[in-house]
Amino acid sequence: MFDLNSTGWFLVGLCGFLVGVSKTGLPGLGILIVPLMAMALPEHARESTGVMLGMLILGDLFAAGYYRRAAEWKHVLRMLPPAFLGIVAGWQIMEFVTDSQLKRLIGIIVLAMLAVHFWRTRLQGEDAPIPTQWWFAGTLGFVAGVTTMMANAAGPVMVVYLLAMRLPKVAFVGTSAWFFFAVNWLKVPFSAQLALTTGASVKLGLIMLPLILLGSIAGVFFLRRIPQKAFNSIIQLLAAAAAIKLLF
Repeated sequence: MFDLNSTGWFLVGLCGFLVGVSKTGLPGLGILIVPLMAMALPEHARESTGVMLGMLILGDLFAAGYYRRAAEWKHVLRMLPPAFLGIVAGWQIMEFVTDSQLKRLIGIIVLAMLAVHFWRTRLQGEDAPIPTQWWFAGTLGFVAGVTTMMANAAGPVMVVYLLAMRLPKVAFVGTSAWFFFAVNWLKVPFSAQLALTTGASVKLGLIMLPLILLGSIAGVFFLRRIPQKAFNSIIQLLAAAAAIKLLF
C-alpha cells in the first residue's frame, strides 16, 4: 500500500471526486487530475498512472451505466479501432519517450485542434461542415490511444473530436463515457504488464469509491443545469487550460 500523509490523502480524495465529475458532467476535466495525482504520490509518479486508471474505470462504470442510452455509437465504434492501435503504440514507446516530452506534444496537438475548431465554428459559422473523413476520426482516435496509454491524458483529444461532431451535451457526455469505458479496460493488460496496475493501486482506487460516486452525482447535477452553449465554452476552456499546463 502507498504510504500517504494527510496531504496525500486529501489530494487522492480530491482526484477521486474530480474523476466522478469529469465522467458524468465535464469531459476533459480529467486531464487536470494527472498533475494532482503526481503531487499526491511524488515518489511514485509512474505508478500514479496505474492508480488513476483504476479510479477512471470505477468512474466509467457509473457514467456508462447512467448514460447507457445517450451514447452515439457510430462515433464510439469509429474511434475505437484507431484508439486500440494507439494504445499498443503507446505501450511500445513508453520506454523511449519521457513524460515531459509526451506532455508537451499532447499540449501542442490539443491547442492546434482547438484552434482549427475555433476557425471552423467562429469564422465559418454554425453551418461549418461536420468532418466525416476517415482520417479525422482515425488520427484523433490514434492520438487518444497513445496519450491515454502513456499519461491518461486523452480527455482533451476526445473533446476536440466530439465538439467537431456538434453533439448535444448529454450525447456528448454519453459518447465520451462509453468510449473511455472501452478504452480504459483495453489498457488494463498493458498497464499490468508494465507493473503500473498492481494490487496496491487497485486497493487505493476502491477506497476512493465513495468520493468517485459523490463526484459522479455532482457531475450529473451540473450537466442538467448548464445550457448547451455554456457547456461547449467551458469544456473548450478546460481543454485549452489543460493543454497549456502540459506545455510547462
